[in-house]
Amino acid sequence: MKRFMRLFGGKKPEATQKVSVKPAPPELPNAIPMRQAKYQIGQVLKHKLFDFRGVVFDVDPVFANTDEWYDSIPEEVRPAKDQPYYHLFAENERTHYVAYVSEQNLVPDEDESRVSHPDIAKMFELTEQGYVLKSVQRN
Repeated sequence: MKRFMRLFGGKKPEATQKVSVKPAPPELPNAIPMRQAKYQIGQVLKHKLFDFRGVVFDVDPVFANTDEWYDSIPEEVRPAKDQPYYHLFAENERTHYVAYVSEQNLVPDEDESRVSHPDIAKMFELTEQGYVLKSVQRN
């Protein structure tokens, strides 16, 4: 108790103190769950299961592709829909393409070599800090 009193200016705490709590905002019928993306626009990521890497150029807070696309993923590796999904300018050893990947299947790519997808130059500049949106692309 002496330590507590030293920390809090010698005042003894009251037995009960009221804590004000803000009421939760009302639930909207069509509300989309808010999600925070772990990764950023311009970040280079690689897939955990498949051999490709890419630069993030857009993020959906939750799955926003077609049911047909989602159902084409084998059930044993099908990710949950209620997580961020990333649009990547992707590449593997054979080709370049645009990938749509769930957050659970991505990790930061520590390889410091350039991602050579041809569309990257349309949106990004490569700086010492990495891929940065061109000024015309920023909101």
